[in-house]
Amino acid sequence: MTFHKLFSIYHKKHGFMANKSFLPKIIDKVIVPPIKCQGIKTQLVNFISKSIYWDAGGRWIEPFLGSGVVLFSIQPDKALVSDTNKHIIKLYQAVQSGDVDEYNVRLFLEDYGSKLSQYGKDFYYSVREDFNETGDSLKFLFLNRSCFNGLMRFNSKARYNVPFGHKPNRFSKSYITRIVNQIARVGEIIQDRDWVFQAAKWQDVLKEAKSEDFVYLDPPYIGRYSDYFSPWSEGEAIDLAKTCRSLPCGFALSMWYENKYRRNDHIHRYWPGLIQRTCSHYYHVGSKESLRNEMLEALLIRPEYAANSPEPPFD
Repeated sequence: MTFHKLFSIYHKKHGFMANKSFLPKIIDKVIVPPIKCQGIKTQLVNFISKSIYWDAGGRWIEPFLGSGVVLFSIQPDKALVSDTNKHIIKLYQAVQSGDVDEYNVRLFLEDYGSKLSQYGKDFYYSVREDFNETGDSLKFLFLNRSCFNGLMRFNSKARYNVPFGHKPNRFSKSYITRIVNQIARVGEIIQDRDWVFQAAKWQDVLKEAKSEDFVYLDPPYIGRYSDYFSPWSEGEAIDLAKTCRSLPCGFALSMWYENKYRRNDHIHRYWPGLIQRTCSHYYHVGSKESLRNEMLEALLIRPEYAANSPEPPFD
């Protein structure tokens, strides 16, 4: 019996082979990104990385990058990542090019943090107004770390509209150092890898997928308040499910499964035939208290890319 035949049998039985796969793996240290947004996967990185089988023969593709915590923690050698939020992409492109680094971030936050402490909400709203005209990445970072509860929200005119977080003394020396360290660590990771950051729609990005790639999907959650940057409707969510059926590669989708109020019927209606894993966790970022509670999170995986998967696909 050939080695490839033996490997195929082992893969089918165990879902992965430790010395042949990039995933699954345990992430010893989750990389906390310098920006925050609702639905951030900081608590779920290991749940995701342990559930997927992928040999990293191609690119890791994320059409809904968000904060970037999954990308920065899993750290594939090659990646194509995008978001419709051009400000997130612009910030990470600036980190990649070196235009934004730990030195100018420290100087900027020390300056703006001092002015916030002195002038309070009036200064915050003046920076917000200026950012909406210029799109400056450092001001985007400042607003994200001084706004209400770390929200990421834009109105229908693509203008940042999150209110002040009511903490004028937010930028202590230790807080600034924490953000600076996050920028530095993300910069180190990006520089060592072949990553492409794009401001693009998910439809365009998925057209680039090849058979050796793996697509990780973390779209706005259907059935929950998800006013993030661009509108997300049930119709678009259904289109995403249909498109993924024809992908030439493996994929996994993060989606809420249920909370104490209700269950997400969208999963069973539009994502059948996949391996389903669930994990309970707590959301700390949200505009309302009702959105900051315990949630059962689902990871839906194309069957042949699910690690250690004895269970059959759900109907």
